Amino acid sequence: MSEEIKELVQILKDSKNIVFFGGAGVSTESNIPDFRSSNGLWNEKLKMQCTPEQLVSHTFYMRYPEEFFEFYKSKLIYPDAKPNNAHIALAKLEEMGKLSAVVTQNIDGLHQVAGSKVVYELHGSVLRNYCEKCGEFYDEKFVLASEGVPTCPKCGGRVKPDVVLYEEGLDQDIIEGAVNAISKADTLIIGGTSLVVYPAAGLINYFRGNKLVLINKSATSADRQADLVIHDAIGKVLKEALDMMGN
Repeated sequence: MSEEIKELVQILKDSKNIVFFGGAGVSTESNIPDFRSSNGLWNEKLKMQCTPEQLVSHTFYMRYPEEFFEFYKSKLIYPDAKPNNAHIALAKLEEMGKLSAVVTQNIDGLHQVAGSKVVYELHGSVLRNYCEKCGEFYDEKFVLASEGVPTCPKCGGRVKPDVVLYEEGLDQDIIEGAVNAISKADTLIIGGTSLVVYPAAGLINYFRGNKLVLINKSATSADRQADLVIHDAIGKVLKEALDMMGN
């Protein structure tokens, strides 16, 4: 057991109000790739150069709905994905009364599948979809099964994923909930994120607690501020720590 894991275990034991802030690195261990790993198929098809960010922008959604949904269904929905060690460990920490909230940039819903109850999804969820006309709810299975652009069987309106696209603002209630949780935490664990996506990454500036822990495979802009930095896979680290605590 490394000294870093021992230090993390001690922090977890001493903490009474932990908040976890996570990004794409949490889900890659469930074989969900970062969407930036887009190939050039859509560039070729549209006869234009598109970054992955442009492919999931509000403008692209409005202008090229067929291509948007083709990319969205194949690159952003992973129906067979299962919670990994990170999701499971965080749900256990909540069950133990240690962790009060998960703030995530991910849209896969795996934290809730693992059992986490308080989850602030900054960028929405692929599991929720709503008709733009009548507001009827549809799950991700409906979207995946639809031909081309999904439309509401009740009114014919377009069904839009409850995902925050580029150029769209974050949900104010979700932001306020996340800020409130982070500002009250005695320990903030940041995991699986390079902290480059704003405004989400800026939320960590509201932390006023005792211990800032950063677990990420690569270095981030917040490494210098952290009390403990572990450059390793988030699922592996959290599982080791929970195992050491006897959970």
